[in-house]
Amino acid sequence: MPRPRQPRLTRQLIVETATALIDAEGLPAFSTRRLAAELGVRGPSLYNHFATKDEILDAVADTVTGAVDTGGFTGRDWVAALRDWAWSYRRALTAHPNIVPYLAQGPGRRPAALAMADAVYGGLVRAGWPPARATHIGAALRYFVAGSALGSFARGFVEDPELYAAHYPHLRDAHRLAEHQQSVDEGAFALGLDALLHGLAAEYARTVDPVRTAGAVESTGPNG
Repeated sequence: MPRPRQPRLTRQLIVETATALIDAEGLPAFSTRRLAAELGVRGPSLYNHFATKDEILDAVADTVTGAVDTGGFTGRDWVAALRDWAWSYRRALTAHPNIVPYLAQGPGRRPAALAMADAVYGGLVRAGWPPARATHIGAALRYFVAGSALGSFARGFVEDPELYAAHYPHLRDAHRLAEHQQSVDEGAFALGLDALLHGLAAEYARTVDPVRTAGAVESTGPNG
């Protein structure tokens, strides 16, 4: 009986298989040898498509980033754009948390990552934020989103009521957190994001709006 033919090796197949491996086994366990074995090929076959392991990781990372929606930054409401981007970014990262430490190193030369940074920075500058402040805002949101995707606060507590009852009376209900992981983690993210955005909106009203308003008045002249 003839053996089933293996699918033709392509960049897309390599990236999809690498992503699945990293999701399942973690970043430290990932290697080109392990990837080649999963694909049923010899290691050198991979190098017809990617020169190094880091190039494969770059492609995986960029595929994850490519799922993030930055469309809101084409509009005029920078607060809504930041909110939508942060939630979309978090969804992309929490779907593939094991690649987050690699993503946290920065965009490098990855096209989707650079396009995302360009969209966020450009949208904030068009809204009137000074370039330096736009950089700070993008960085702050990225820190916040990446940190939230690295782990689960709720899953960090063991389901052992006696542990808390004996020594940590203020945590007497902590053993129940794990069963409510999604609502706890998403609620914490929503609260933190709201606090960040409210603070930025107040800063915008205090520092950017007066300058933009003054500039508009000066440009119209005394007769409007």
